[in-house]
Amino acid sequence: MSKTYDLSSIISNVTELERRGLKHLADYSNLTSLPEIWSLVAKRCGDTVALRDPHAQSEVVMTYTQLVQKIQYFAAGLQALGVKAGERVSLISDNSPRWFIADQGIMTAGAVDAVRSSQAEQEELLFILANSGSTALVVEDLKTFNKLIQRLQDLPIQLVILLCDEVPPEDEKLRIVNFTQLMEIGAKHTLQPVKQTLDTLATLIYTSGTTGKPKGVMLSHGNLMHQVTVFGIVLQPQPGDIVLSILPSWHVYERTVEYFLLSQGCTQIYTNLRSVKRDLKEFQPNYMLGVPRLWESIYEGAQKQFREQSANKQRLINYFLSVSEKYIKARQIAQGLSLENLNSSMVEQLAASIQASALFPLHALGERLVYAKVREATGGRIKQVISGGGALPKHIDDFFEIIGVEILQGYGLTETSPVTHVRRPYRNLRGSSGQPIPGTETKIVDPETRTPLPVGERGLVMLRGPQLMQGYYQNSEATAKAIDANGWFDSGDLGWVTPENDLVLTGRAKDTIVLTNGENIEPQPIEDACLRSPYIDQIMLVGQDQRSLGALIVPNLEALQKWAEAQNLHLRLGDEATKQISTEDSAAHAEVRLESKIVQDLYRQELIREVQNRPGYRPDDRIGPFKLILEPFSIENGMMTQTLKIRRHVVMERYRDIINGMFA
Repeated sequence: MSKTYDLSSIISNVTELERRGLKHLADYSNLTSLPEIWSLVAKRCGDTVALRDPHAQSEVVMTYTQLVQKIQYFAAGLQALGVKAGERVSLISDNSPRWFIADQGIMTAGAVDAVRSSQAEQEELLFILANSGSTALVVEDLKTFNKLIQRLQDLPIQLVILLCDEVPPEDEKLRIVNFTQLMEIGAKHTLQPVKQTLDTLATLIYTSGTTGKPKGVMLSHGNLMHQVTVFGIVLQPQPGDIVLSILPSWHVYERTVEYFLLSQGCTQIYTNLRSVKRDLKEFQPNYMLGVPRLWESIYEGAQKQFREQSANKQRLINYFLSVSEKYIKARQIAQGLSLENLNSSMVEQLAASIQASALFPLHALGERLVYAKVREATGGRIKQVISGGGALPKHIDDFFEIIGVEILQGYGLTETSPVTHVRRPYRNLRGSSGQPIPGTETKIVDPETRTPLPVGERGLVMLRGPQLMQGYYQNSEATAKAIDANGWFDSGDLGWVTPENDLVLTGRAKDTIVLTNGENIEPQPIEDACLRSPYIDQIMLVGQDQRSLGALIVPNLEALQKWAEAQNLHLRLGDEATKQISTEDSAAHAEVRLESKIVQDLYRQELIREVQNRPGYRPDDRIGPFKLILEPFSIENGMMTQTLKIRRHVVMERYRDIINGMFA
């Protein structure tokens, strides 16, 4: 479905401000495949560190010159071992410099990689191997290989490459080599150039989906190159700028932005959930890519520090935060960047400007006494962070604006490579997902009739542009459902556009909860509002075909402990749990459990306050029954995706009996 695009025509249609950010990408405008970029970067930034993994068993530090050589050796090794242009190679591995080498080595050899995490379920990985028709398999280590080996004889796999240096097992039917062996083979063979065009298939990325088998999203070199060549309108990094990488490299969001940042000569440092807070302070990144849950964890860390201060200091901090919230809201109105006041008059903007000027001295004092110290947790050198993979709660957006860390929220899907919209530094309309990137079209339609809707009216978001996938691999039926005859892609998301073409998302069409009174409820905005409560760590709304909404709530146990202690209570978890939340073990404390009325009343009050304080509150938004559960939604238990979004269908199935009981 995707088609060759003309970068020069795209650039000619952007504003002068945007064109300044694109001029440094002119060297790439005539390239026809992604791997061609790296030798050009190496000519400019050869001695700059490209990839660094401080958490590897032996730390990895690799310059651009070294990276290009390793990519070429990997590609030549594949060719020498029989991998031909157009063949599919499954790449089953997680974040590491070797993942990037393998990814670009496969493309340089002219092959197509089908990518997935090594942590994925066995059946899902075997489906990808079979559906893609892969003839070669690149796996992270022997553990991953052993998860698949018993079924490989039923597949056309002939070659296996271990990305580690473990000794390869002997196999009568398979050629198995480790990373070092492949590189040695590649060093002895001349890399054969492969002719590729922008329409050449580059990668298959399998969407997990909510039901049925995964679908292989077909992304071409043109799809990926579009992202690299136009993303300069958003960020203008300098060679050597530090990027901290935490999201899955195989995921299209992390992957595409990595391509862009590395194309600009940045230094990428790999981190993980265990090390990210320490690495932020140590490496002081200039850029970082994340999902809302990551920014929420930083916010929660700051709130924890605030709660640990003396009562007088807490009052002072809360005073500054209150003043600064008023300041940023007045500034937004004055700049015409307030989503709630898009139609403000010149008089209103002038009044807001005067108010912002009056509040600025106190905000500046808060910056000196509080916010600068909070910013140290991010390393203190952040230029911008990019947020995607889900809606950014308003209180998180506001908090980071207050402390002086600029979040640029973006939007897109795997099927769109992924970025279609992103907020710009010069137009950071909080609450929106930004304006389209060059070449991208947006249309809002009625979900039932598909009739286009006027500006400002909510409907189904349809997308079209050079980044749109070629289709779902070997699944023409699904492709036809997703992309209409005119090339418009059904995003499955609901939203509206402002007069300035900013996209504002209001929920997911398939996540919509329909109550028995016929009201459609979008759960995400209500969930985001509830997360403002310090006592709620995670929440998921339920209530399809019920009279009211319900909620599954994972409590913030630390905050709940402090509340219990302040009430002179002793909190115990569960009927059989021996772990105690309270640090005191005094018989003088009355014992309460999560099911106790006093705890339930606390959460009822929190839900009522946060839901009713949400802009646009309606009576049907009220949350009726709720249940406190101790097991957090996580990647490990399968209730969150690797980009930290709740897998609603999985949670619904896990807690089916509890949910039914809530509404009984």
